[in-house]
Amino acid sequence: MPTDPRPIGVFDSGIGGLSVLKHLARLLPQETFVYLGDTARVPYGNKSAETVRLYSSQCAAFLLTHNVKMIVVACNTASALALDTLRASLTIPVVGVIEPAAREAVSRTRNGHIGVIGTRATVASDSYARCIERYAEGKTLHVHSRPCPLFVPLVEEGWLDSPATRLIAEEYLRPLVANGIDTLVLGCTHYPLLGPVLSSILPGVELIDCGECAAIDAQRLISAEPQELLHMPLISLYVTDHTPAFTMLARQFLGMPVDEPVRVNVEHLALSSDIR
Repeated sequence: MPTDPRPIGVFDSGIGGLSVLKHLARLLPQETFVYLGDTARVPYGNKSAETVRLYSSQCAAFLLTHNVKMIVVACNTASALALDTLRASLTIPVVGVIEPAAREAVSRTRNGHIGVIGTRATVASDSYARCIERYAEGKTLHVHSRPCPLFVPLVEEGWLDSPATRLIAEEYLRPLVANGIDTLVLGCTHYPLLGPVLSSILPGVELIDCGECAAIDAQRLISAEPQELLHMPLISLYVTDHTPAFTMLARQFLGMPVDEPVRVNVEHLALSSDIR
């Protein structure tokens, strides 16, 4: 059993963070989780850095009302633009998704050509390229980044394997195929839900799930030993706006029954220090 009974907090701009929560629940089955999907303000990827930091601080402040012992920022845009300031404002651990995935990509690539796909904001921040360079340790690496802004709304609508989704994915990925990548970082927590489509377009390319990498980092912080599954993880779901696809995808991707999410308003919340 966990030594600290407080829950782990997780937030994302919407549905995508459920892929991170799935990995957390698998690796830490005895933990309790509080998940917030900021569905009223999705996507974060087309917002300014100041707005993303404000939204992230409000989501973190909500999770703190549940006395969480750790916050996992299950959103690449928020990890790119708000992680450092969240860490500076909080006394509990804050785990992002970019650093763990960058480390994994460096260790997996064979030919040194790493692709990164993400929202416009994540790609423009250059966060993955900087992290990959930091962990290169003398390797000659080439990072090929590509924004894929339509992927988030496709996932949010539940269009995970439609002909339209495949056509859009082929268009986005064509330059990365031409660049000869052998490793692709899914730089948005929504994107693993499109994994089967991406794998079919990129046979032989290693897909790096940033959420799984972040969950492994969280596990290391919580406990060095794998936890025995004694009961199903306890998960509380909150959203800032109800969307029919949220509950459907939550049940589908978590692989367990979940209660309907509770709608909350976080716009009045703030951390004690101004992180903007």
